[in-house]
This record gives sequence, structure tokens and C-alpha cells, in this order.
Amino acid sequence: MALLPAPFSLRLPPPAPYLIAMLVPPSSGALDGGIHRLAARVYFEDTDTAGIMYHAKYLHFMERGRTEFLRLAGIDHGAAVKGGLGAYAVTEMQIKWLRPARLDDGLIIETRLLSVRAAACRIAQRIVRDCGTALAEATLVAAFLDPAGRPRRQPPHWIARFNQILPQDA
Repeated sequence: MALLPAPFSLRLPPPAPYLIAMLVPPSSGALDGGIHRLAARVYFEDTDTAGIMYHAKYLHFMERGRTEFLRLAGIDHGAAVKGGLGAYAVTEMQIKWLRPARLDDGLIIETRLLSVRAAACRIAQRIVRDCGTALAEATLVAAFLDPAGRPRRQPPHWIARFNQILPQDA
């Protein structure tokens, strides 16, 4: 039995110019004066039914901040993982929740390098509302680990780059 042609065309018209302009890559934020800032927003998936962000979601946003910090610092963490060089893992963290983030809040995730050692970095992070109100503060240690999970020296050019970013009084 032969199939009849569909009564419609699957060809789509070319996208309108305004749609092309909307297809931009996501922002990696900005690294200025040793502080990386990444904008984000609280979505429904991040909150409970009262519209307050779950406490664990702060960690998700901080992870995104650290990832984009590395990207703008010129460190290709993804390539290091794929190439078997190693990966960063948070081995220690202190966090203080100051105020709740709420549904639709605009957030700024701030990431600042505090110190660099051979196999680890100490980092400070803050999440603030886009109006400047501090919501959470954390300090952490991110260790560089080999694929087997053992501490490994960071590549020398990464340490050199981190030392360029570190505040002079650190």
C-alpha cells in the first residue's frame, strides 16, 4: 500500500531577524577587579510552594558562579575533565544564609579567589539580590583531583593565572 503525501509541508520559513538576535550564547558574567559576577534568576523549580528558594539551590547557583569564573579566567575545566587531567571538587565549605531568595528574584553570584595552593584554591562567594541585599555568604576549598580522586597539582599556567587575579593584599 502506497503512502499518500501529507497535506502539509514540513518546510519552515526562515527565522525572522528578531529571532536570530535572540539566539545569543548565555552570559558568563564579568570578571572585574578580581571579583566575578554572574546574573541569574530564581525560577519556580528553585522554590517551594511558598515561593522561597530551597537552601540547597544556593549551592547550585554558587557552582555555576565558580564554573563561569574559571571560564572567564581562561581555565578550561571541561577540557581538563574530558582529557583526564583532573577536576575541581569542593572539599570544605562554610555557608551562612542571611535572607531568603524568592521566586523571580534577580540574583548576582559573586566569586572571589582568596588564596591558591599547589592543589587547591580557597574561594569566597556571595549571593545578593540584584538590588544589593546579601542573601548568602560562603567560603570554600576547591581541590584539584586526578581521575582517581586523589589530590593533584594544578597546572602551572592555571596557578599563574590565579595569581594574576588574586587581590594584592591576599
